[in-house]
Amino acid sequence: MLFSSTLFLFLFLPWVMVGQGLLPRRLRNVWLLLTSLVFYGWGEPFVVAVMLVSVLVNWLLGLWIGRTPQARLPLLACLVFNLGLLVVFKYADWLVGATSDVLVALGALQAGLPRISALVPGDWPLHGLLFTPQDLVRLPIGISFFTFQAMSYLLDVRRGAVTAQKNPIDLALYISLFPQLIAGPIVRYADIQEQIGRRTIDVAGIALGIRRFVLGLGKKMLIANPLAEIADAVFAIPGESLPTSVAWLGIVCYTAQIYFDFSGYSDMAIGLGRMLGFRFLENFSHPYVARSITE
Repeated sequence: MLFSSTLFLFLFLPWVMVGQGLLPRRLRNVWLLLTSLVFYGWGEPFVVAVMLVSVLVNWLLGLWIGRTPQARLPLLACLVFNLGLLVVFKYADWLVGATSDVLVALGALQAGLPRISALVPGDWPLHGLLFTPQDLVRLPIGISFFTFQAMSYLLDVRRGAVTAQKNPIDLALYISLFPQLIAGPIVRYADIQEQIGRRTIDVAGIALGIRRFVLGLGKKMLIANPLAEIADAVFAIPGESLPTSVAWLGIVCYTAQIYFDFSGYSDMAIGLGRMLGFRFLENFSHPYVARSITE
């Protein structure tokens, strides 16, 4: 589900806002968590299971690290689990194929091992019920963002910057909050810890959020998308038939397209957060004139 889709704009977002307005304060986090999971799993429920496993394990790791902040074993478990999750879903298929090629080259195999994506039999007994081996090569959207966000929380707990969250619903909301779930920004737990438990939703904040969201939507739909069509058309021209002036046109359009894509998404994410009572930090400040990687 995209922020610019009619489904999101005219059904999902009003549904979320009405629920936030009608429910008592103590149920708002539960409502926002449920709607975030619906947003994330729309059309592919398997990815919700991946996220819930990540939330559960990271919640337990946070409690463990909170009790023994100087111990190395909990930190090692944090790194192994979260980085392992990324490796499995992003690189498992490639690793199997690469290992096969190496073994064949060394003479250890007569033929290459099939990739995971080719290992699904037609009569797989759990097909359609739980998962198939092919699920391991379907990259869950946003997995890098919510994984690194969970890791930032655990590292902050270890440094003593925040206390371990004992309520799994609040931690799950932090990791799965839909405005910044798919493409960021990665929000530090310390920055919104108080807002998760106590935040105010008022007309002024909603109005500010709507204005910021509309600005980002305009950047995406009116600038980035038309520029993308021009850039794609230029990049589709064979190199030997591409005039220099047209090549520069494609470069300029693509440069502006990715800028307004990211800037627009950032505006929409910050605006949505403001509508829900969250104040996300600015994360997109003139990147093309930055004087260093840190800046």
